[in-house]
Amino acid sequence: MLEKTIEDYFKWTVERAGGKTWKFTSPSNRGVSDRIACMPDGSTWFVELKRPKGGKLSALQQLFAADMKRLNQKYSCLWTKEQIDAWLKAVSERSG
Repeated sequence: MLEKTIEDYFKWTVERAGGKTWKFTSPSNRGVSDRIACMPDGSTWFVELKRPKGGKLSALQQLFAADMKRLNQKYSCLWTKEQIDAWLKAVSERSG
């Protein structure tokens, strides 16, 4: 499965739940997450998406994840459709 397939599924899942997601690029800051997701509960998430087999975080992506944790931001890295479904369920349960 390609990373694009995971990204498309994530986008579809977030929009189905009433949220919006944007592709995130920052040319001068390599390692930033793939997507920013704004959910109906008001939460904003930085989400890195990887292909299920062979996808791994680069050193810069690991640094970005650590920065998000240190800054108390909502960050997640997801590899599979099942993880995306579980992530959405957890986000929905927090707001409900």
